[in-house]
Amino acid sequence: MSLRPRPQWGTIPWPPDLYGRSHLGLPLEVWRPQRRCELLVFAGIHGEEPETTYALSRALRQLGEPLTHAAVVLAANPDGLIRGTRGNALGVDLNRNFPSQNWRPESVTCRSTIEDPSDVVLGTGDHAGSEPETQALLALIEELRPDVVVALHAPLACIDDANHSVLGQRIAKRTGMPLVPDVGYPTPGSFGSWGQEHGVAVITYEFPLAATEVLMRDHVPVLVELLTGTLP
Repeated sequence: MSLRPRPQWGTIPWPPDLYGRSHLGLPLEVWRPQRRCELLVFAGIHGEEPETTYALSRALRQLGEPLTHAAVVLAANPDGLIRGTRGNALGVDLNRNFPSQNWRPESVTCRSTIEDPSDVVLGTGDHAGSEPETQALLALIEELRPDVVVALHAPLACIDDANHSVLGQRIAKRTGMPLVPDVGYPTPGSFGSWGQEHGVAVITYEFPLAATEVLMRDHVPVLVELLTGTLP
C-alpha cells in the first residue's frame, strides 16, 4: 500500500461510516476495510488518553489508499475526549462497562496521574453494557467479526495479550515493550475480559508515558504497519 506525502497528512481523505452515537449524540465513526475485516484498531475509549486517538489518526492520514483488511475507530468515547475525562459524559468508565461475567456494579477508581493514588471515582454503568458507546462497539464487532482487535491505551508501556498471540509477539518485538498476560490488577467489565469470554482475540497496546512527539515518532510507524499489513 502506498503512503501519502507529508504535506497531505492534514486530512483523512476517505469518509467514515456511522456505527452509533455517544450519550451526548456525537457520531461514533468507523473507517471500514474494502474486504473482510481481519483487524479492528480502536482508540480513545478513555477520554484522558487522547494520545491514542492522535497517533491512530496520524497513521490513518498517512495511507495513500483506503484500508484493505483493517477497520479503524479513532474515538470510542468522543464525549470523554472533548471533556478530557476518563469516563463518558455520565462518568462511566467504558472499559469497566462491558458485559463480561466479572462485571461489577460497584464504582471503580483511577489515578489522576501515574504517580497519584487511585482515588478518582467512576461508575461502571447501571448494568453491564448499559452505555450507548459500549453497545455500539459491541454491535460493530458483531458485524465486522474481526480476527483480532487491538485496543490502544496509555501509559503502562506494555503489550497486554492473554493469548500470547503471534501478532502480540510481533508488536512487542517491534515496539520493544514487554508482552504481558495482563496489566497486573483486576479489570472487571473490561473489553479484554469480554473478549476472552466471547472468543474475540484482544491485544491491548499500552503506549508508554512520554512526550506527544516522542510517542508519534515511535508508535505511529508501528500503527501504519499494522494498518497496511506490513508489520515485521
